[in-house]
Amino acid sequence: MIEPTEIIEESDSSVSIGWSDGSSSLYTAAKLRRECPCASCVNEWTGEKILARDSIPDDIKFNHISIVGRYALNFHFSDGHDTGIFSFKLLRDLSIS
Repeated sequence: MIEPTEIIEESDSSVSIGWSDGSSSLYTAAKLRRECPCASCVNEWTGEKILARDSIPDDIKFNHISIVGRYALNFHFSDGHDTGIFSFKLLRDLSIS
């Protein structure tokens, strides 16, 4: 499995991750908020997106970023949303989509 080797808060609205395969990814707060995998944003049973992507402003920011165990990140967004746990696998998948 490809894992992060470094996680850098580039600004209050972007974070970069260096991966063990030598690649790196840059994520904006808006992209991550729109891709939130939590039960408020995605139907747990069907996997269907509940969150309207256009309801998230482009200028949303991170209030706080924390590591969850050895497998994920949790982002606290400026709109008050903070329930999404972004596994490293999901983050890696988002970087190549």
